[in-house]
Amino acid sequence: MRKVLSFSGFLILGLVISQFLPMLAGNGYGTVKLVANVLLYVCLSFIMINVGREFVLDKSHWKSYAQDYFIAMATAALPWFMIAIYYVFVLLPPEYWNSWEAWKENLLLSRFAAPTSAGILFTMLAAIGLKSSWIYKKIQVLAIFDDLDTIILMIPLQIMMIGLRWQLIIVVVIVFWLLAIGWRQLNKYDWRQDWKAILFYSVLIFLATQLLYLGSKQLYGEEGSIHIEVLLPAFVLGMIMKHREHDTPVERKVSSGVSFFFMFLVGMSMPHFIGVNFAETHTGTYSVTGSQEMMSWGMILFHVVIVSFLSNMGKLCPMFFYRDRKLSERLALSIGMFTRGEVGAGIIFIALGYNLGGPALVISVLTLVLNLILTGIFVLWVKNLALRSYSN
Repeated sequence: MRKVLSFSGFLILGLVISQFLPMLAGNGYGTVKLVANVLLYVCLSFIMINVGREFVLDKSHWKSYAQDYFIAMATAALPWFMIAIYYVFVLLPPEYWNSWEAWKENLLLSRFAAPTSAGILFTMLAAIGLKSSWIYKKIQVLAIFDDLDTIILMIPLQIMMIGLRWQLIIVVVIVFWLLAIGWRQLNKYDWRQDWKAILFYSVLIFLATQLLYLGSKQLYGEEGSIHIEVLLPAFVLGMIMKHREHDTPVERKVSSGVSFFFMFLVGMSMPHFIGVNFAETHTGTYSVTGSQEMMSWGMILFHVVIVSFLSNMGKLCPMFFYRDRKLSERLALSIGMFTRGEVGAGIIFIALGYNLGGPALVISVLTLVLNLILTGIFVLWVKNLALRSYSN
């Protein structure tokens, strides 16, 4: 529980600092943001490599995972669609309801609600003694597929944001090439997997994606650049490693430290929004969400509660499947998917790169914080339902 609250605390701390950073950094603000972004991408690579390392499947029984994948896809899609609809029809004026620009921006921004935090969830369920249960084993598969689906769907979302250009065909080819490598070489390479090695791999992935971006930018300009986010390459790298357990105090401390630092950096990356006229600040870099006026804090908190409710209702999808199991087990499985964490925060950070902002961004960040705070309650709820299921 302390770890989960720390995630929220670091995210809030970063969010508070982000509002005073322009004043504190002065002329060095651009340099501070650049360094923070580099560190953030390296941390995100570190986290996604570890998520990929958990992707352990028996390929000889791949058909048995088909149902799990589609259930995980639905579990990620429902909260995503529900929040996108809410953002468009509730947060935006009626003149934007039929606007393609508004829809594509909110489809990207609302994607933060799709991924379940695999790392937080697995750690907490194992800590309360559920590691040998059906709930744990099934939720492990669903949460990983959930994250994979989120990563894959970010590609068409980004294509919608920047338009269909020949460079995007290269991006699609790279994506399918990475996925093919990940599947064919799944859990094959017995490489070093201690925290130092993972951090080294993370730096390499960041450098590779940046070199591709900067090289294509040099040749074809900003509009013709090829930008591959670190999410998928890092995940695939984790997939092809032969899984090893490094459950030592040092490994746990470093892994938690990287996650805490990442959440802090995500918070610190938020745009300055207190007392800002968004219609003026986004002149020349227009986005529908970023141009909306800020609401009162009371109204923002109201929307945070509603968005949290919608995102978690969408995550109840697994309850309607696996009919051979008890209802309490299926409900426990669904509630376990409520947990949010680093991948969702990474989606919010990516959305920032497209000038998405305004009240929808603040609501998304605070919804993530609220779900992190509630994670301990969610896990205890899962434990009580599991005990009830297995004691009967």
